Amino acid sequence: MKGRILVINTGSTSTKIGFYDAGEKLFEQNLTHSAEEVARYDSVMDQTPMRRDAIMAFLAESCVALDSIDVAMARGGLITPIKTGVYEVNQDMKDALISGRDGVHACNLSALIADDIAQEVNKVRESKGVTDRCRAFIADPPMADEMLPEVKVGGIPEFRRRTLFHALNSRAMVRRYARSIGKTNREVTVIVAHMGGGSSVSLHRNGLVIDTTDALGGDGPISPERAGSVPGFPLVEMCFSGKYTKDEIKKKLVGKGGAVAYFGTNDMREITARAGAGDEECRIFLEGFCISVAKYIASLAVVVAGKVDAIILTGGIAHSRDIVRNITERISFIAPVEVYAGENELESLAENGYGILNGEFEVREYRNIVE
Repeated sequence: MKGRILVINTGSTSTKIGFYDAGEKLFEQNLTHSAEEVARYDSVMDQTPMRRDAIMAFLAESCVALDSIDVAMARGGLITPIKTGVYEVNQDMKDALISGRDGVHACNLSALIADDIAQEVNKVRESKGVTDRCRAFIADPPMADEMLPEVKVGGIPEFRRRTLFHALNSRAMVRRYARSIGKTNREVTVIVAHMGGGSSVSLHRNGLVIDTTDALGGDGPISPERAGSVPGFPLVEMCFSGKYTKDEIKKKLVGKGGAVAYFGTNDMREITARAGAGDEECRIFLEGFCISVAKYIASLAVVVAGKVDAIILTGGIAHSRDIVRNITERISFIAPVEVYAGENELESLAENGYGILNGEFEVREYRNIVE
């Protein structure tokens, strides 16, 4: 594999970057942004120059020649309508991300920063008479939508099911599984449960993600920071109780839900340790968490009449042997279970970047169209 790739993944209080040369990771760095630093900005989107400059400064300190970067590969943001795959960053995409039309999240910054850096690289290259251009791309954004029309049907017309899942890592893990059995992702049917601070479950068939949960919208399993699906009537009562604002309700569902609501921590390792030390409430919560994930895995198997080649457990929580064992015991009757622990986002972005450079992946064009 030829080429140098800069990978950018922006989170709420950190910017993770990786630098790859000929397929080898030269370094990975987590640039943290203090609460005081972030608080200086009125909105997440205003942080773009600050985070870009932090990356540029680190690259300079690491003696990375700016004009050596061939591709700036970014985490996808919250934009629709879009399918899975790789997209070159263009003005339509930047307009949609900046507007926050489909949601405001720190991940929206990645493509903007990648494009800024690519432009700086090209200025240096042009000054040296180099014609090859650095380009910025995203891969498998979280709102990628290939869901079957029939699985979007909700209980009332106003509540159609929508997609928002860990597309980047989930798709990469399906490709990894397919390679392990000598196939491509277009030749397998796989259910992926990504378990991290947020959890999502997705169904992959013939290279498309035909059904998935909405990890930010109250459709899916319990997670360390999110409530997952909740009963409708109690939620209505809470909304009209006068005790909470709209934003506070949303925060109870996403951010302060799940383990945080029960124990004040999003660290499943701590909860597992407490359960092992005899804390009965923690033990019951962990059982409930595992059952919740397993139920959603089983529900997606129904969509393809149980014809599933494998089930993949991934994300940071998949490092827990106890949790993996618990879930596996509940779902192994459906299909064999593979465990690929970790978030794997930087590696997944780099894989997409080299797929572009090698001509293996089709590059799509994003159009800012509101349906």
